[in-house]
Amino acid sequence: MSMMKEFKEFAMKGNVMDLAVGVIIGGAFGKIVDSVVGDLIMPIVSLIMGGKLDFSGLFIVLGNVPPGTAMTLDALKKAQVPVFAYGNFITILVNFIILAFIIFMMIKQMNRLRKAEPPAPPPATPEDIVLLREIRDSLKK
Repeated sequence: MSMMKEFKEFAMKGNVMDLAVGVIIGGAFGKIVDSVVGDLIMPIVSLIMGGKLDFSGLFIVLGNVPPGTAMTLDALKKAQVPVFAYGNFITILVNFIILAFIIFMMIKQMNRLRKAEPPAPPPATPEDIVLLREIRDSLKK
């Protein structure tokens, strides 16, 4: 079997195509979650935490700051000053928790829908099997 034919069979399998669709939808879904976190959730959390809207700018300087360097995270990183940037971690952690919760709710709903579907009735027994069973039962008598 040629390499191209083998690759074509692999790529056209249902699981590979499902995975590709899942990755594409996951990428778009990630953008939606980022927007929900950044535009809806984080402003509420920042209000509770003291009114700071942008957590990614929260950091602790761990080294000496060269003179003339602005005290922003970007400027400190460009100056190669070691910083403990915990604000960005908080944002990513909230993003992860929301994403995990949404996936949990989706799977829970899918499981509920699976249980709601009535089981398919068993296929009808073929006529020849029914006749053989009747013959067997009459021979037992």
